[in-house]
Amino acid sequence: MKTEDLSLHKATLAIHAGGLKKPVFGEVSVPIFQSSTFSFPNAAEGAARFAGEDEGYIYTRMGNPTTRALEDCIASLENGYAGMGTASGMAAATTVFLALLQQGAHIVSTASVYGPTRMVLEKEFSRYGVKSTFVDTADLKQIEQALQLPDTRMIYIETPANPTISITDLRGAAEIARRHDLLLVVDNTFASPYLQRPFELGADIVIHSLTKFLNGHSDVVGGMIVARNEAIYRRLRPVLNLFGGTMDPHQAWLVLRGVRTLPLRVEKAQENAGKLARFLSQHRKVTWVSYPGLPEHPQHQIAKTQMDGFGAMIAFGVKNGLEGGKTVMNNVKIFTLAVSLGGVESLIEHPASMTHASVPRKEREASGIGDGLVRAAVGCEAFEDLRDDLDRALNMIPE
Repeated sequence: MKTEDLSLHKATLAIHAGGLKKPVFGEVSVPIFQSSTFSFPNAAEGAARFAGEDEGYIYTRMGNPTTRALEDCIASLENGYAGMGTASGMAAATTVFLALLQQGAHIVSTASVYGPTRMVLEKEFSRYGVKSTFVDTADLKQIEQALQLPDTRMIYIETPANPTISITDLRGAAEIARRHDLLLVVDNTFASPYLQRPFELGADIVIHSLTKFLNGHSDVVGGMIVARNEAIYRRLRPVLNLFGGTMDPHQAWLVLRGVRTLPLRVEKAQENAGKLARFLSQHRKVTWVSYPGLPEHPQHQIAKTQMDGFGAMIAFGVKNGLEGGKTVMNNVKIFTLAVSLGGVESLIEHPASMTHASVPRKEREASGIGDGLVRAAVGCEAFEDLRDDLDRALNMIPE
């Protein structure tokens, strides 16, 4: 189906975008092309492919029909120019940094960004002369104040942020980036393109951990980079191919299968999350709740403007801080104590000791990640079971 020729709703695109240009046998499901290399019909054709004059395939690290189908699908959902499948979400982030940040360059990033993203900038890219500043990007003034012109080359936003669920005004961030000729990169993992499309708000590059909502079944690790235009794509693709962080075709096929149910999964999980957030906000053992769908969330109005829904991620604090959080996590029965998110099952974790343990305590707390913060990734189970599970576990916190 040539979806690019039609104006389709996002739920339809999730099911139909990203197929083979020429089906082999009329297959409905994209085949897995489990081949490391591809033959050429003649020497001239081989030369044309290596010269970039022909779109044919050469070697799976450099491109594969199954992976290409997924790349086209996600690019279509994001309304971007082209996608690049990567071996993991971190491979997507590091490829962007490798391709676009040189020695002496400076990047401004969301402070409560995914822990390994922050650590790779602070611990690894710093060894090559790349400087990083982490601020609360929900406050646009902090972005502006953090710029170190002319060295700053990139603004890197994660919204909703991990794990605080704070929201950054992407239109406002894009305006700052344009005014100073900077690239705006957005990690759209928590929202997925079903709920948020950063290119429509001014972003230059969008990245995903496909492991999460886009795959949706906690059985694949993968990443995706989507470029706004051809010029950016041509800067990124050679770096991805050379450093080798590309995606395997079977991995791509599994994610593509997961994307087909994205609308159904996100709608159900989001419905559950909204109900749970309201329940938690009234619970006597809960001290605060961060969910963009709650009117008291500080960026509630921004979320209403730039998102099609409020998502399925909740952060909340419990009484007795760290010990209270441990009590909850050790006593849930339906929620699974595990990192990650976006699967059909509900997960719960403690960022200070798990996903963000590698971030120094002082920096972590300055980013809003206190010892008592609990992150819940809400899934597709019956709401009543999830509510009762949390209620039972919360009530076990000592008075």
